[in-house]
This record gives sequence, C-alpha cells and structure tokens, in this order.
Amino acid sequence: MTQHDDASAALGAPAPSAADAAYAATKAALLDGDFPVGSMLSEGDVATRLGISRTPVREAFLRLQVEGWLRLYPKRGALVVPPEPGEARDVLDARVLVETSGVRAATSTQAEADALARAMQARLDEQHSAHATDDLQAFAEHDLAFHRAIVEAGGNLLLLGFQDSLADHERRMSTRSLWRRKDSSQLVLAQHAGLIDAVTRRDPALFEQRLREHLTTVHRRLLEP
Repeated sequence: MTQHDDASAALGAPAPSAADAAYAATKAALLDGDFPVGSMLSEGDVATRLGISRTPVREAFLRLQVEGWLRLYPKRGALVVPPEPGEARDVLDARVLVETSGVRAATSTQAEADALARAMQARLDEQHSAHATDDLQAFAEHDLAFHRAIVEAGGNLLLLGFQDSLADHERRMSTRSLWRRKDSSQLVLAQHAGLIDAVTRRDPALFEQRLREHLTTVHRRLLEP
C-alpha cells in the first residue's frame, strides 16, 4: 500500500476502483504521448501493461471514447484520435476567454485582487524553484497550477472544469516537450510576473493583453510546428 493509499484509508476516502485506475492510467498515457495518435490499442495489451483484467480497461476505453480521446472499433480495438486541425489555436484562444473571465470576477475589490495575486505569486515562486533545479516536470505542473488558480478564483465551477479540459488538450499537444527550451522557461517566468502585476492593478483588459501575448509567444510556438 502506498503512502497515498494509507492517507486515503486514514481519512475514510474510498480507494479508486479498478475501472477508475485503468481510466486514469490510460488517459495519462494518451496525454503524455505513450500511445501515439493514430495508433490502435487493444484491451488485452493495455490490460497487460497495467497488470489488470480486461474488464476495467474496457470500461476505461468507453469513458475515453465519450471524452473524444479514443474511437472504438468492435473486434479491432481503439484508435487514438488525432488532434483536429487548428486545435492548438482553439485551445489557446479559449484559455484567454476563460482566464480573463476569472480575473474579472476575482478583482471586483482590491482585497480579492490581492488574494489572487498572492496565490499566483506562490505558484510563480514554485516555478522559480523548479527552474533553478532544472526540474522540467515540476515546472510544467506549477505552470498549470498558476493558470488554474486564476480560474479557480473566479468561482465558476463550470469554467474551472473547462479549464481542466483545455489543460488536458494542451498536455497532449505538448507531448513532454513544452518546457525543453530554457529560453521559453525564462520568458514564462517574466510573463507570469506581468500577469500578476495586471491582477494587482485590477485591470482585466491589461491582463487579457498580456495573457494573449504570453500564450502566443510561448505556448503557441511550442505547440505548433
């Protein structure tokens, strides 16, 4: 039993079902590029990879088909669905709308704006630490947390769920390479500081302008050929 399992048991939280575990592991492999787009997956191969029976894998495949990551073909397997043309552009444009909405909702008072700025700064401090130790995985995770904090502060759970979905799409498109360029990491740190400044000023228009520049100069150039 892992430390996470021990903690869950101590808190009375139910352990994930085999189907949930299969879903989480398969989706992570899809988003990280372990299962390349356009490839065919079989329930048996994935079950062997995960060390479980085929039934929970079958349930996981069904969930992933509903979410648009797989397309099932009876007796043939599951196709890893390629991104749609222009998906990178659409994802980043949607992020501008969602995150700017969060800032508008979370900066109606200076106290709220300062609280959001502190939350963003905490994530930025973590990114600086990850950058200093060349921990690319942690850097990417803290980047995700930085932007998620913005939407979370807006208090709209539907938009927060949409932000998480956008992050999944971006994770798949980046396929582990998003932060491999050190010049990009340094630029991210500087531009994140600019976003915090716009929040502190309670200026959603300035935030939107800086966010669009940030996503265009960093994320889009890394996601698209």
